[in-house]
This record gives sequence, structure tokens and C-alpha cells, in this order.
Amino acid sequence: MQSHSEYQTPPPGCPAHADGKRVPLHGPEFAAAPDAFYDMLRQYGPSAPVELAPGVEAELVTDYATALQVLQNPDTFARDSRRWRALNEGQIPPDSPVLPMMMYRPNCMFSDGAEHLRLRQAVTDSFALLDMHRVSRHVDRVAAYLIDQFSVRGKADLIGDYAQLLPLLVFNDLFGCPAEIGDRLISAISNLFDGVDVERANQAMAGALFELVTLKRSTPGDDITSWLMQHRSRLTDEEMVHQLALLIGAGTEPVQNIIANALRLLLSDEQFVDGQQGGGDVLVEDALNEVLWNSPPIANYATHYPVHEVELAGNKLAAGTPVLISFAAANGDPSLSAGRQTFSKRAHLAWGAGPHACPAKDPALLIAIRAIEKLLNALPDIELGVPADTLTWRPGPFHRALNALPARFTPVRSERRGPGPGAAGASGAGGARAREEQRTSQKGSWWSGFLSWWRA
Repeated sequence: MQSHSEYQTPPPGCPAHADGKRVPLHGPEFAAAPDAFYDMLRQYGPSAPVELAPGVEAELVTDYATALQVLQNPDTFARDSRRWRALNEGQIPPDSPVLPMMMYRPNCMFSDGAEHLRLRQAVTDSFALLDMHRVSRHVDRVAAYLIDQFSVRGKADLIGDYAQLLPLLVFNDLFGCPAEIGDRLISAISNLFDGVDVERANQAMAGALFELVTLKRSTPGDDITSWLMQHRSRLTDEEMVHQLALLIGAGTEPVQNIIANALRLLLSDEQFVDGQQGGGDVLVEDALNEVLWNSPPIANYATHYPVHEVELAGNKLAAGTPVLISFAAANGDPSLSAGRQTFSKRAHLAWGAGPHACPAKDPALLIAIRAIEKLLNALPDIELGVPADTLTWRPGPFHRALNALPARFTPVRSERRGPGPGAAGASGAGGARAREEQRTSQKGSWWSGFLSWWRA
């Protein structure tokens, strides 16, 4: 085990130097240097007291073995956030930014026991019906469409122009969204990701999903929404909406971050850059594995609540205390370093573990791999547009997400013109400006734009 003296100390001015017992996981300091915070938190033992947002206290598990103990012991550590004592006692600010990610919803993430089994089975059985060849083909089409929107410019933000939009467009197809509903859904989810008018965006997403459920009740199709609806679990409309919100939201933000974080490595890390320049194979799977181990897209989450007072690795926790798993810190547990080379590549905790492990990791990985391969093949000379050490990260306790990923490449003339956003007669510098203006002003028309582009 690595000694405390070997740990990297938090940067000067970091709130972790304060005398307070709880370490804040919000703000730019944590976003800029999370590993320094995790090293410092290990001084508390396998878990540590943290603050997720002003006034929101929790316990964060940083030890790999202890994380598995919590994840695999649902009888002691429940997921239903109606057990959250501080929330029930009115101690949590109603406008807290972390509340939407922690409050109870009737879906498989926030349920336990027989109810969890019923909702979870509907999800796993529905995903089992996916044709992975269909998923691959659709990722290819969406990737080609998005690349077509910016390839003529010779530069792009690989997050806003690509990684954020691709999983949204792919999931629209998999969940059977028609153009009009899909446009509103993409706009709402994008605004939620961006923190733009969150309350209205949340209402817009719920409204779009209710319309989708109503549509599929009368006109089912060959899609996940219809399969969920037809499952023997007999989900109500309310359960359907919350299941869809979970699956689409959880399937887009993590996949976006996996794609972006892997592209950052592929375009900046010497072992990958040298492989490309030397004509060797681009090991996309290796980059993804590196991300899932060392920079998981959801860094801290999987909130559990002890059903009674419990001792966790020597720390006494009261019933109803939020206990979060730090997937990032657990993966980097110093006690693993000696034997990590002998671990399975999938021994990381990025997908969780136990009864609540991610049910869609295989489609998520497929989407990420195909998206990255298509981009690198279409733009073989792509490189970072700024020095890697100037990239910045979005603040927040849960994710590991870049603000932007600027890239440059040799401009490529669009081979396929359609009426999608930014594609109408755009070419050259003037066309590039038109594309950018339309991309900004027509944020909510990506799905109908893609459909029109593809049919053309």
C-alpha cells in the first residue's frame, strides 16, 4: 500500500487544505485536479466525508474492495433515495444542482428488491433484442452526417460538434423517435447537459417522452420503447417515462464522455499519436480501456443509503447517509498497482458492479468504438487544435467531462449535400460560417436534419 507521504498534495489554494472535515467535490479546483483530491481523501481511509454541493454532505468510497462491498450488498446498502435522511429532514436546498441526479424516480436505478428486479428485467430483456449490426450501421450513418456538417471548415469542437450529438442521434433511432419528438428531446437533453434553463428543459424532456409513450401505445415499432412497453413487467406510462429518461440520459452523457476522453488520448498521448504517425494501427479499444480505468466518464456516483447504522471499513455511518462510489478513485486504488497488469481489462468499475451494474455497456462500447473509428478514418490528419495541457474540464462531482475538444484537419469537401443543419448549399469559407450559424440557431433540429440528409 502506498504511504500517505507519497501522495500528491492538492494544489495551492485547494479547499482540501481547509480545516473543515468535509472535502468539496464541486468547483474548478476539483475539476482541474481530481486525482490530487482522491489521494488526499485516502488519508481518511477507504471512505471519506465529502460535500457534493453547498449543503449536500455524503460519504465517498475510494477503495476498490470497499466499493465492491457496497455495490454487491443491496440488503445493507439500498439505492432508493427516499431513505435520504437529510433530504427528508429538509436540510437539502430545493434548488441544489445535484438534486436532479439524486432524487427518487420510479426506475430501476432508484429501486430495490422485487421492484428493482421487475424494472431491471424489462430493461435487460429489451436491450437483448437489439441487433448490434443495426446499431453499427446507424452509428456509421450518424457519424458520416455529423462529420459532413463540419469537415469543410477544417476545424471542429469534437464535443459540441460530434461527441455530444452522436449518441443522442443514435438513441433517437434505437428508441423509435419520430422527427418532431426527437428534435425536442435532443434540444431538452442538450440544454440539461449545458445547464441551460434546467427546469424548463426537464419539463420539455418529460413532455416529449410522454408523447413518445402515447405514440408507441397506439403504434408500436421495432424499437426499445415498444419492447419495454410490451414486456411482461407491464410498465405504466409513468414508469415508461422515467425508464426512458434514465436510459436515454444515462446512455448519452457517459458515451459522450467516453468518446471525448478517448479522442483526447488518441490525439495527445504519445503512445497513440506515435502509432498513428508510424502507420501503425490505431488501437481504439486500448484508448477506451485506458479511459475506463483512469478517467471513467462517470467518476463518482452510484449513491447508496445504509438501511441501518453500519460500520464501513471502520467508519460508522448513520442510516440514510448518502454513500457514493468513486469509480475513478477505486480504479486508481494504490493497493491494486502491483497486480493490475494481471487483471482482466474489464476489472475496472467504470460500469459499476452488482445488481445495479450498467445493463447497456456493450451497446455503449460499440457506439464509442464505431464513432471514433469513423472520425479518424474520415479525417486522417486530425490533431488537437490547442495544447493538451490547456484543455479544461466541466465542474461537477459526478462526471469527468471536457468543456471542449478543439481539433483541426485538412478541410474535406462535402460529398453529400442535404437540407440538414448547415448543409444547404454551403461550401468554402462562407459556407462554413453559414454552417456554424445554423448549427447554433437550429440546435433542436438535428434529428429531422439527419433524417432529411439521409433520405437525400
